[in-house]
Amino acid sequence: MAVTSVRRITPAEHLAFLEKAAAPGSDFPATVSFLQTPAWGRAKPEWRSESLGFFDGSSLVGVGLVLYRQLPKVKRYLAYLPEGPVLDWTSAHVGDHLRDLAAHVKAQGAFGLRIGPTLVHRRWKADTIKAAIADDAITQLSQATPDAADPRATRLETLLKAGGWHPTGGAEGFAAGQPKFNFRLPLTNESGEQLSEDALLKGMNQLWRRNIKKADKSGVEVSRGSRDDLAAFHAAYLETAERDRFTPRPLGYFETMWDALNDELDDRMRVYLAHHEGDLVAATTWIRVGRHAWYSYGASTNAKREVRGSNAVQWQMMRDSLEAGAEVYDLRGIVEGVGVDDPELGLIQFKVGTGGEAVSYVGEWDLPINKLLHKAFETYLARRSR
Repeated sequence: MAVTSVRRITPAEHLAFLEKAAAPGSDFPATVSFLQTPAWGRAKPEWRSESLGFFDGSSLVGVGLVLYRQLPKVKRYLAYLPEGPVLDWTSAHVGDHLRDLAAHVKAQGAFGLRIGPTLVHRRWKADTIKAAIADDAITQLSQATPDAADPRATRLETLLKAGGWHPTGGAEGFAAGQPKFNFRLPLTNESGEQLSEDALLKGMNQLWRRNIKKADKSGVEVSRGSRDDLAAFHAAYLETAERDRFTPRPLGYFETMWDALNDELDDRMRVYLAHHEGDLVAATTWIRVGRHAWYSYGASTNAKREVRGSNAVQWQMMRDSLEAGAEVYDLRGIVEGVGVDDPELGLIQFKVGTGGEAVSYVGEWDLPINKLLHKAFETYLARRSR
C-alpha cells in the first residue's frame, strides 16, 4: 500500500502537472483552475505562497498552490488553496492527502486551512433554470431538481465532515472565497466532440442571437488588446463599478495579474475591447488553462448600450475559446437566488441566455487547526461584514 505525503515542489514541477491534467482530452476528474497555477501566487503579493506536491509513494498525484495570509497582530496564518488543491477527489487516498496537507500548513504556522474542491456536485441546464425563475415557489437554485448530480461529490462532503471540516460561510473581505455556484458553457457535445460556432449559436436564446446580430449590423468591432490596453479596460470597469455599486479593484491589480499569468505562459490572459465608431463600449478579460477558458472580468460603458457591445465581446471570446481547443467556457460565479425580486436575477438571466448550465461545486471548506485562533478569526470576519 502506497504511503502518502505532501512536500514542497518547484514551480516548474507544479506547472508540468497542471498542463498534463488540464490538457484537452485528459480524464482528470476536476477543473484545473488558474487560481492554482504557480503564477497566481505572484499575482497575489499580499499573500505568501508555496507550491506543494501530493504523493502516493514516489508518484506525484496532485498539486496545490497555498496562499498564507497573516492574522492581524498575530504571527499565525490562514492557509488557503483557492479552487484547490488539484487532486483526484474520487481517490481512496483523499483523506490521507488532506491530513498530510493539514500537518504541513500547521508546521508553517497556520491556525486554519481552507480548500475549494472543484468537483462538480450538481448541474442545472438552461431550461431547468428558466423554469425555476418562472416558479414562484422557488427562490433558490438549490431548491430546483438538478438535471444531474454526482454521488462522488456527496461522498467527498461526508468525508470532509467526518474529518472535522465545515463549509465556509462565504464571508466577504479578507477571506472572501470563490463562488460555489458557477455558470459554464460546454464547448463539446456529449461524445466529447467540439461544437461548431453554428451549434453554439443555436443553443443560445433568441435574445442573445438577436443582440449578437444587432452588434454586428451596428458596426461593433471586437479586438484583442495588449497590456497597454488594460488602462482602457479599467476606465470602463470603473464606470461599471459606479453603476452597479461594487468596489472596484485598482488598475495595478490587473497589471500584476497580466504580468504574472503571461510571464508563466504566453497568452494565458487576454484583454478584449469592443468599439463602436471609435468609442469603447465594452471590455473584458479572458484566461485559459488547457481545456478550460474563463471570462474573468467584464465592463461596459453607460453610453451606446443599445449597440450590444457586451454580447459582441462575449461571442468573440467564445469563438476564440473554441479555436484555442477549450472544452468549457466559464462565465464564473452566480448567486443562487432566482426569485423575481432577487437583485442578481438579471445577471443569471444574461448568462442563461448563452444556453449553458449552472453548476455547483462541493464548495469551500475550513479546517480549524488552532480552534481558539480560528474562532477569533471568524469573529473578526463577522465584525467586518456588518
